[in-house]
Amino acid sequence: MQLSETDKAFFSDGYKLGMEAVENGLSREAIFSAAEKMYDAIDGLISSLLTHAKRENINIDCKKGCSYCCYQPVYAVSHEIDYLYHFIKKNFSDEKLRKTLKNAEKVNDMRKSLNSDELLNDKAPCPLLDSKGACMAYQARPMACRIYLSMSMESCRLFYEDPGPDDHYAQLLEFPLRAGRMINEGFTHALKTAGRNSAEFRIEEGLTIMAGQKKK
Repeated sequence: MQLSETDKAFFSDGYKLGMEAVENGLSREAIFSAAEKMYDAIDGLISSLLTHAKRENINIDCKKGCSYCCYQPVYAVSHEIDYLYHFIKKNFSDEKLRKTLKNAEKVNDMRKSLNSDELLNDKAPCPLLDSKGACMAYQARPMACRIYLSMSMESCRLFYEDPGPDDHYAQLLEFPLRAGRMINEGFTHALKTAGRNSAEFRIEEGLTIMAGQKKK
């Protein structure tokens, strides 16, 4: 993929944040601290983008309670899954945590045998989605959730209800998608240079794996 100068700049920003974790010993605390800075950076960028969109009369339909996108597979890298799991372990009650991890295991069992094409159009509620359509771990949500901005709720509804046709994909803003991906890739690359390899998991898959590891 040919990278633009903007792509390279975002990759560099992520790389610098990842190197902060490396220079601080690659402890869990160091990685989490750097990841929080990364999330703050992309959240600030999106906040500015939303202000600009409003000024230019560009429609952004995303809002709390709209959860069409929370039914499709969402992917996160290792340090994001670890950060997310640590957050719910710290902030959820025992019962809420047990139920969340049980739901994660259930969705993972349904999806683990699907191929990439089947996964693309599969719909199942994220284990972190509450009954009111809000994320129970919003502060710790992965990059993929933060950069998903739709210009049309109707397009999201169509993709949720009938994901097959090509014209039913959600109408997303491209800029935050690329910015977030580049920042995250830069961050991950920095960790890799220090021997910390990362893998990508679906949220429910990653949480199920983390829960299994903690039981051992």
